[in-house]
Amino acid sequence: MSEAEFRRIASSHGDAGKTAFEVLGGRTTSEPFGLVDSYEFFEQLHKLRGPVVKKDALQNRLARLSAREGQYVVKILSGDLRIGLREGLVEEAIAKAFTASLDEVKEANMLLGDIGRTAVLAKRRELHRAELTLFRPIKCMLASPEPTAEAIWKRFIESKRVVAAAVTGGSFEILPAMTPAATTIYVEDKFDGIRAQLHVNGDRAQIFSRDLKRITGQFPELAEKARGFSADVILDGEIIAYAEDRKLTFFDLQKRLGRKSEGLDLFEAASADVPVIFVAFDLLFFDGRSLLRTPLRERRELLRGLKLPPKFQVASVVAAHSANEIETEFKRARLRLNEGLMIKDPESFYSPGRRGLFWFKLKKELATLDVVVVAAELGHGKRNHVLSDYTFAVRDENSGELLPIGKAYSGLTDAEIAELTEHFKQNTLVDRGRYREVKPDIVLEVAFNSIQPSTRHASGLALRFPRIKAIRRDKTIENIDTLAYAQQLATEQNRSDTS
Repeated sequence: MSEAEFRRIASSHGDAGKTAFEVLGGRTTSEPFGLVDSYEFFEQLHKLRGPVVKKDALQNRLARLSAREGQYVVKILSGDLRIGLREGLVEEAIAKAFTASLDEVKEANMLLGDIGRTAVLAKRRELHRAELTLFRPIKCMLASPEPTAEAIWKRFIESKRVVAAAVTGGSFEILPAMTPAATTIYVEDKFDGIRAQLHVNGDRAQIFSRDLKRITGQFPELAEKARGFSADVILDGEIIAYAEDRKLTFFDLQKRLGRKSEGLDLFEAASADVPVIFVAFDLLFFDGRSLLRTPLRERRELLRGLKLPPKFQVASVVAAHSANEIETEFKRARLRLNEGLMIKDPESFYSPGRRGLFWFKLKKELATLDVVVVAAELGHGKRNHVLSDYTFAVRDENSGELLPIGKAYSGLTDAEIAELTEHFKQNTLVDRGRYREVKPDIVLEVAFNSIQPSTRHASGLALRFPRIKAIRRDKTIENIDTLAYAQQLATEQNRSDTS
């Protein structure tokens, strides 16, 4: 098939899987291809090194698939199934298929961080065997965003009332220990780095990202120093750029992201590159024991008792007892050039992958949103040959839709724009000439001066003076901010403007 004909078909669909279905139709010799065959093929493809041999292997396999099989092989490889299936639905399906308790399935998946392993245990009636294990990363506990210190304090007091109701058998009588005056919360700086999970066992150390990928090769000097821990541990923390006893910016840290190799040359390059440190704020595993069901207060005590090797620090914690104290600490965090604050309940357990009423984050004055690019456009002037103008979206939690909320074209370097231009050309869904709808897989952190209702975008909101603060290579589309949070920011801003 000619490239022109292929591009015509691809443009008409705007979907790689549907394109594959039409292109392969009548042009292949179908052979049996079952689940085991597909597993073996994907494993083989993963082990091959280099684009040429990978392309040859994929070409040979596609030539021996039916058009429908080829469509879904392409969908799986591109991570773009678009069949409305989410992990929660898979958990429900596993529970029903193997007559297991849904709560037990969810608990096992939380501990394993692997829905496939969870299904196997459910089939074997062995869900009770799921446990936190070294070098098998789990999802990070998440914090709910709130725009003001007052909103966070209100949420904590409300959560205490729920606890009080449970203790008193359903009435909302507030027990003395649960009154606002007696409430103590932990406040930590929110660092401008990437979330990371460190697993250490003797001489072995591995670092994992928030999406459970191994990133040890990007920070080999941290892994090397981590072998100095005297105990087997799993730490939750943040990797930040750090030099001459001061924190650097996320922009500095970006130079370290995206590396794959774990060889000696990389170690030598890293030592001469932007220095980093690991700031630990939680301890999930200690000397053979899971701490997920241990209160944060006790986890922090154990964490402070660890003897830390070089390049490791423990995040400082301040106790707060009111919204005013939270606001004061927020201003201090900003003076220390941090993003804002993390506010946590000292009695909270660690709940992987979940948000709730126990952890919150405050970074209101930075006015940033994590968004995903849904369209890219050629720029103007000297940038009329590169895709430098990006339309971005937030997620509607109710429908799952990505709703545009703004457009930005400033904040990135020429090198970053060139990199994104090549990426978007290869991941175009619909080509309209100067304007392309693209696969939503690039997450940006966008700063702005204000947010307000608008009919210009499908989100019903618009950002004033949006600018790109960073490409968040450590985040996926699952980590972007929601429409509800953006609406909340707009509401809070309106109150502030009219007060």
